[in-house]
Amino acid sequence: MKSLARFFLAALLALAAGFAGAESAQEANLKKLIEPRLGEGVKVDSVTRTPYGGLFEVRVGSDIFYTDANGSYLFIGRIVNTKTFEDVTKARIDEVNKIKFSDLPFDNALKMVKGNGKRVIAVFEDPNCGYCKKFRQTLAEMNDITVYTFMYNILAEDSAVKSRNIWCAPDRARAWDDWMLKGKAADAAPANCTAPNDKILALGQKMRITGTPTIFFSDGTRLPGYIDQKTLEAKLASIK
Repeated sequence: MKSLARFFLAALLALAAGFAGAESAQEANLKKLIEPRLGEGVKVDSVTRTPYGGLFEVRVGSDIFYTDANGSYLFIGRIVNTKTFEDVTKARIDEVNKIKFSDLPFDNALKMVKGNGKRVIAVFEDPNCGYCKKFRQTLAEMNDITVYTFMYNILAEDSAVKSRNIWCAPDRARAWDDWMLKGKAADAAPANCTAPNDKILALGQKMRITGTPTIFFSDGTRLPGYIDQKTLEAKLASIK
């Protein structure tokens, strides 16, 4: 009897593996089918069956779409759990965009410590970004925080020049705040001073950062765009 039971168990496991393989094949075939339909140059990173509505998740970079089993329709928008009101799509995007915070090249960032500095964030900002300047005002009102600022020059031709001047200033963090909060420009950088502008630009592109400010937290999550002090405090408090 034990031998017979083991036989049936092995058969069931083999059958389950077969179904799993068929499902993976379906996802792979659907990816091949839908990718050319999204337009020239669009690369689909993955297609995954979801547990809701018979939909398949289509991931393109950090964007999430949905399609049916035949790839005939594309659903663009949010899926919300009606029992918990959780934004399932947002949760998935947050998961896809997570980073290992400790892997950031902090040597290429400006560092500001206020109070005990226990709460830590990293922010990508452009010196010509109005919302970044507004976010600096938020940071100026906070305490017990460490802020690593990566000068991410994507908005104007002179952004890189301003960032280099600030990087080469005697007190980089103060020079950045002087510019962002007071509009006081840093002195021109010496000819022999090199800033990590190109490295940060390449890093931001690799991390698919398309706008400033973009804020990263110690748990690896990110928030794109300006947030006020209340929102920032709540997010920091939620990190264990």
